[in-house]
Amino acid sequence: MKKTLSFVLIPLLSFCTGCGSITHSSNRSTVAGEKGGFVTGKLPWSQQMAESLIAVFPEMWQMEERNKPVWSYTYGLVGMSMQKLYDRTGLEKYYAYSKKYIDTLISDMGVIKTYRFNDFNIDQINPGKMLFMFYNKTGDERYKTAMDTLRKQLAYQPRTMTGGFWHKKRYPHQMWLDGVYMGAPFMAQYASEFNEPGQYDDLTNWVIAVEEKTRDKKTGLLFHGWDESRQQKWADPETGLSSSFWGRAVGWYGMALVDVLDYLPPEHPKYNEVIAILNRLAEAVVKVQDKKTGLWYQVLDQGDREGNYLEGSVSCMLAYTLLKALRLGYIDMNYRNAAFEAYRGITKHLIEISPEGILTITPVCAVAGLGGHPYRDGSYEYYINEQKRDNDPKATGPFILASLEFEAITIE
Repeated sequence: MKKTLSFVLIPLLSFCTGCGSITHSSNRSTVAGEKGGFVTGKLPWSQQMAESLIAVFPEMWQMEERNKPVWSYTYGLVGMSMQKLYDRTGLEKYYAYSKKYIDTLISDMGVIKTYRFNDFNIDQINPGKMLFMFYNKTGDERYKTAMDTLRKQLAYQPRTMTGGFWHKKRYPHQMWLDGVYMGAPFMAQYASEFNEPGQYDDLTNWVIAVEEKTRDKKTGLLFHGWDESRQQKWADPETGLSSSFWGRAVGWYGMALVDVLDYLPPEHPKYNEVIAILNRLAEAVVKVQDKKTGLWYQVLDQGDREGNYLEGSVSCMLAYTLLKALRLGYIDMNYRNAAFEAYRGITKHLIEISPEGILTITPVCAVAGLGGHPYRDGSYEYYINEQKRDNDPKATGPFILASLEFEAITIE
């Protein structure tokens, strides 16, 4: 039976040149195409956001106010979303947008520019997920060489006693929720495409260990980080846990689960355990979902506390997690309303449209972490006071992914 969208898509986006400067509007009812705006026609939200990003950032590396290309996990988010959009639409411009970024950073010999192997930074694995498509489509060995470099990093990445990976060498003995998204889906796809089944054991052990160490028994939510050594000031001296349920960290972990399951064989002995973790996470995050908007707060369980706010990246990440899990049957259909309300909440409350038809997701936490210099203590006050950045790729990439999932469910 054909399913249909339960709300009307805003008319948008068809590309043109010669557009003037972009001014974002707080008027969320603005319809693109009026008064000579640079976009016309009707496209789904996934393409609306992609077209907006391409218009504002002709080079993907220009996001986050960069002035030169760098190998960074954030571009992996947007690049992967563009690849998925290419898969859905067949439009080469989305493929070309992410490939241009990769080709800027990968030398003729397959060396990854600006990447430092000895940092053992798990974040640096994430952009490598784009390489699979380019290698499979072109057969260019420099993409395989770059993938093998990242695979080698994982082989030598320092680990906790549980077998889970350190987040970075400069953050010793620490596992962060973020890191599972950065590394585990790459490991799963590499294992699948290059016949390394041992990586399935490694990554499922990591996924399971992180939940075991960070899950709060009372709420079911996951703390941002765990320090095995208990030496960090942000770590509880008894449990080693940080003190807050940071929304985006939980979003990272949720996306990791549904993406790992794309490649983890159902017959793997830990497959059902990963499914169970995903179900526990879904139950926990829906309990703290804002009832009025369908969104999630910067600090998940502190919605009514002064300074907290409904945040773009966690809302997009958890919407993607729930929608994909729902579409693939990993979670019960009882989650349908929560997933749909999350997605509708994003389009209704977090997206602004300029007179020119440019989409902006706001507000988005620009960056947050634990430790480092200056020191980040993981407190409530720390998370709510971190800098915000409109259209940060940590929201726009997951929004495109969530949109593709919503469109797959609601449009035949």
